[in-house]
Amino acid sequence: MKPKRILHCHSTFSLGGKEARAVRLMNVFGAAAEHVVLSATPDAMGAREALDPKVKVDFPGEAAPSLNGKPSPSRYRRLSRYMQGFDLVLTYNWGSMDAVGARRLFPRGCPPLVHHEDGFNADEAIKLNWKRNGFRRLMLPSAKAVVVVSERLEAIARGAWSCPDTQIHRIPNGIDIARCQSAPDPQILSGLVRHPDDIIVGTLAGLRPVKNLPRLVRAVAAQPEQVKLVIAGQGPEREAILAEAARLGIAHRVFMPGFCKPEQIVGHFDIFALSSDSEQFPISLIEAMAAGKPALSTNVGDVRSIVDTENQVFIAQVDDEKAFQQALSVLVSDKALRLKLGALNRAKAESQYNETAMISRYAALYGISPL
Repeated sequence: MKPKRILHCHSTFSLGGKEARAVRLMNVFGAAAEHVVLSATPDAMGAREALDPKVKVDFPGEAAPSLNGKPSPSRYRRLSRYMQGFDLVLTYNWGSMDAVGARRLFPRGCPPLVHHEDGFNADEAIKLNWKRNGFRRLMLPSAKAVVVVSERLEAIARGAWSCPDTQIHRIPNGIDIARCQSAPDPQILSGLVRHPDDIIVGTLAGLRPVKNLPRLVRAVAAQPEQVKLVIAGQGPEREAILAEAARLGIAHRVFMPGFCKPEQIVGHFDIFALSSDSEQFPISLIEAMAAGKPALSTNVGDVRSIVDTENQVFIAQVDDEKAFQQALSVLVSDKALRLKLGALNRAKAESQYNETAMISRYAALYGISPL
């Protein structure tokens, strides 16, 4: 069977939740598909490192039409013509909406398009942008399907974006449970000085403003000296995070190893932390749960319903930094509690968040039979 040619239009291809899922699907589909990846942020390509070398993927860069720029018929016509060389177009988040608009205004010869929404950046963390809502209402009718990962996004798609129920597909994120339960890489934290009584608070995140990682730095700064912070990820906020650690005098307690695969590092954590201003169905949280970790988080997206019910008390309101710090203090002070919550979270991840069902639903939606 001839491989399906798929065009992926991303807001960014740094390794965050949506990129990790897209890469995992590309790896699973294997020779059944060939891929071309465009990014509205051309220099944000960190997710390439997680691709299986055997997967056929092209990154055309400036050789392809840009996803950035003022909306215009000429730009949209160029995008539409480019799409015609593919069997399927997949668009992701607001940064790819020009591709959706091109498909809407110039549909002739274009393949089916599936749009994915995984959440919002800092500029829409509190309130949705009415202009963006209006643009989505105008352009999303061209999509074969609109995929959302959370109950909140499903409600937004149905209400603010006026998508009919037949167009909306809510597919919760799933992961390779066994992979996340493998032993971590013993060398990944070789640059961190560790003592037997140290407690490692860790997170995996794109280093972007919406992740509000300085909030996590401040929470760790309020803890005893033996509490150390590991932030795995890449992005433009690295220097701001390090500056906050230096300002608080805990630079020696903060370690940032850069890009890491979850299975390489999550096992080293004693507590997983999520400090974001906006999330929907964070993959990193599920990965930490599968590895048997207790979770500290802001109350964003579906996070409260994702964790075990006994872990929910450690989910703080986004605007209550004091509560966030106090919740961390409780987890730091009680090892037995950490182990108990970790075991409960592991059991829930194993029973509800395995990737098998997720992969099957995406394969059916895309019309792909993995080889």
